[in-house]
Amino acid sequence: MTQTIAPRLRTLVLLLVAAACALLAGAGPASAHAALTGSDPREGAVVDTAPAQVSLTFSESVSTDDDSLRVLDPKGKRVDDGKPSGTGGTTYSVKLHAGLPDGTYTVTYQVVSADSHPVAGAYTFSVGAPSETSVTVSGPSAGGGFVGGLYGVGRYVSYTGFAVLVGGAAFVLACWPRGSGVRVLQRVVVSGWLALTAATLLLLLLRGSYTGSGKFADVFDLNLLGEVLQTKPGAALVSRLLLLAAAALFIAVLFGAYDKREDEEKRDLTFGLAVGGSVVAAGLAATWAMSEHASVGLQAGLAMPVDVVHLIAVATWLGGLTALLVALYRGPADTPVPALAVRRFSRVAFGSVIALVVTGTYQSWRQLGSWTAFTDTRYGQLLLVKIGLVAVLVGVAYFSRRWTAQLAEAAPAVAGAAAARRAEKGAGKADTKASGNASAKAGTKAPGNAKVAQKESGTAKASDTTKGSGTAKGSGGSQRAAQLARQRAAVDAARQKRQRDADPNRFGLRRSVLAEAGIAVVLLVVTTVLTQTEPGRTEEEAKAAGGSSAAASAPSTGAVTLDMPFDTGAQNGKGVVRVELDPARVGANDMHLYVERPDGTAFDIPEVKVALTQKAKDIGPLPVAPDHITTGHWSASGVQIPMAGDWEVAVTVRTSDIDQVTISKNTQIG
Repeated sequence: MTQTIAPRLRTLVLLLVAAACALLAGAGPASAHAALTGSDPREGAVVDTAPAQVSLTFSESVSTDDDSLRVLDPKGKRVDDGKPSGTGGTTYSVKLHAGLPDGTYTVTYQVVSADSHPVAGAYTFSVGAPSETSVTVSGPSAGGGFVGGLYGVGRYVSYTGFAVLVGGAAFVLACWPRGSGVRVLQRVVVSGWLALTAATLLLLLLRGSYTGSGKFADVFDLNLLGEVLQTKPGAALVSRLLLLAAAALFIAVLFGAYDKREDEEKRDLTFGLAVGGSVVAAGLAATWAMSEHASVGLQAGLAMPVDVVHLIAVATWLGGLTALLVALYRGPADTPVPALAVRRFSRVAFGSVIALVVTGTYQSWRQLGSWTAFTDTRYGQLLLVKIGLVAVLVGVAYFSRRWTAQLAEAAPAVAGAAAARRAEKGAGKADTKASGNASAKAGTKAPGNAKVAQKESGTAKASDTTKGSGTAKGSGGSQRAAQLARQRAAVDAARQKRQRDADPNRFGLRRSVLAEAGIAVVLLVVTTVLTQTEPGRTEEEAKAAGGSSAAASAPSTGAVTLDMPFDTGAQNGKGVVRVELDPARVGANDMHLYVERPDGTAFDIPEVKVALTQKAKDIGPLPVAPDHITTGHWSASGVQIPMAGDWEVAVTVRTSDIDQVTISKNTQIG
């Protein structure tokens, strides 16, 4: 049964690993976590005169350098003065050369968001009128390419190494102290430390190229590395390396002095290792919290410790699961994982799940902001996948708890059977020894003279042969004895392994834990991709800003039309006034007003007036007195709009000497 099902389970895990790798490969470059929410001039805007500067507003603070914000003329020549300057909060601007000619200009930006991810993009605006341009506007390129892919792999390996290191050590210390002497568990924890250390060094070297040019050659630029060390992500990676040195000391004590202590002495050392290990684990988790999502946005002071708890809970659960799986499949036959250790890990895993649910709920609210973000944003969709995987993992863990309970119930019976076998074996040895002693006594009663003669003859022969071959014979005998001892040990180990694997409860536990580990691989990949994905709250803000920008720029190609019903309260005082503003941009505009009855027929009224106000900038009201053209039609030319923004259009309609009303609507102009 074991030989039939185990290959299927291994195939299942391989398929899950392949799916995880495909998901990681399809993640693409890191999404922009600081979204562009506004610009001046706006995207696609046409201004009468060249602006003195270009300003960009992001959803969070960003890091810039001399090439972060560039403005190119229609021929691709740079027309800005250099390094951007912050004008307050999340807005950054760069000054332009004076006397720029008419034409279409391209604005490109490449910055690093406060949560360490690169952000890049481009857009165009025009001075006077649009023109042809030789500059190609491309999509974001930061964080992509070979360097971006390698950086993503490094992030995944670092999370995996952290989980295996922390979870494996916690499993040994809290669940199975005697496992500190099991070689395979030692290899698991040390492998986690090596993976995390190597991945951290790789990320530190790749960081400069990842957020900059994207060229692999820049990985070895020491000047660029020096600049990285001065950034928040660089400081976090260096701090992680220092904490890994402390973790190496912890591992040396756990698998050295701790393993050699007796049970009574281990109790005293366990408390110190638990405190020290918790501090190191929290410090390692904080290197992610202080440089990524949790460090920016809403309630950062609360979000960072919550993120630390979340990461430690993930590592304790998934890393401990890995250690348990390896111990069940690769552990020595003479040191099987006891049911008590599995039961302890079950309680630890349950506590980790509770912590994950609480901290995950808070993180979801903080990063999404609305229920619609679950389905309308990529972050929300990935979060739904993660929630589903956690639910499946908890379901599989339920079956593991059942197998653990059955294993614990069967343990006394198995121990009794083993004791009975040892007793029978001891009784057999006693009988054999007694029989041998009886034979020896019978032999001593043989005639003495014959025995003496035989002894003298044998002594003479022995003295002749011992000198030539005694040494060689003794050496060969010791080698043969050692070989027989190794063979007997191998046979005993194989027999113990067969007896262990024949236990249906232990086999069921191995099968369920293997399935848990396979799902955990995919869960860890989804978590890694989630940390590289733009939060749903930021994505929705960017969409809203993009929609507002599109609404503002759309009227520049045509008229803005506003239909405003009115009712002055007098007889024939009801109707609709339609305002058309063309081309609805900064500068001179033509305005047309049409007054109609509720049935759609045009009619004249004594007076109609218009006033334009931009309350955000405290501009206006700017009066407009249109001229009467024909029945129900008024017009005004050269209506000046001094700047772009959200303008209130107020129309005063008078239908008699005493009956009038003022109605208004807001619209984006420019």
